Amino acid sequence: MISPDSAPIGVLIADDDPLVRAGLVMMLGGAPDLRVVAEAGDGAEVLPLARRHHPDVVLMDIRMPVMDGLTATEALRAREGAPEVIVLTTFDADEHVLRALRAGAAGFLLKDTPPDEIVDAVRRVARGHPVLSPAVTRRLIARVAESGRDLRRARAEERLAPLNDREREIAVAVGQGRPNAEIAALLHLSVPTVKTHVSSILAKLGLNNRVQIALLAHDAGLLDDVPES
Repeated sequence: MISPDSAPIGVLIADDDPLVRAGLVMMLGGAPDLRVVAEAGDGAEVLPLARRHHPDVVLMDIRMPVMDGLTATEALRAREGAPEVIVLTTFDADEHVLRALRAGAAGFLLKDTPPDEIVDAVRRVARGHPVLSPAVTRRLIARVAESGRDLRRARAEERLAPLNDREREIAVAVGQGRPNAEIAALLHLSVPTVKTHVSSILAKLGLNNRVQIALLAHDAGLLDDVPES
């Protein structure tokens, strides 16, 4: 995560289509606070380029020939001090996207997303804000494959065990896609207190962002009896 007053946001673009890469370079190059530091034509190139150029954000295509973007995302996010990852896809509710989010990607963008929204998404992710709306988060979670549900639930419940009652309440609220201000009003807390609890949840569970909290809460069944607001 970077501060608003720091150097330009470094972006690494990973896509096997040279035309897509060229379009993204042109698009991002028009923003004075963004800088494309490297381009990769395959997922296998991402890790060495990331080590060399230290990008803040990686725009990662899913389908690449030698190493796909999902495998590259998992390998990249497992590193200490890893850059944030935004997955690029043509499908807005693909099971592959869920795998990327579980690996720590900060969100996803459709390839036909308007240029100004892509630029804004890069800025938001660089500052630690996932690029998934509450509605999209719920829709993605709802598409989780039913196979292995019981095993996932048991594993998720075990992972959530370190949370106290208040943290579990906040995890449920995050799973519903509620922002901090809404959680604060719902639970009669201050916004800074909610932020502290969210940070504690991330630290205790070894997670990277709110999307992973939401997915874990869903897998554990914490949202089963909670009505959508």
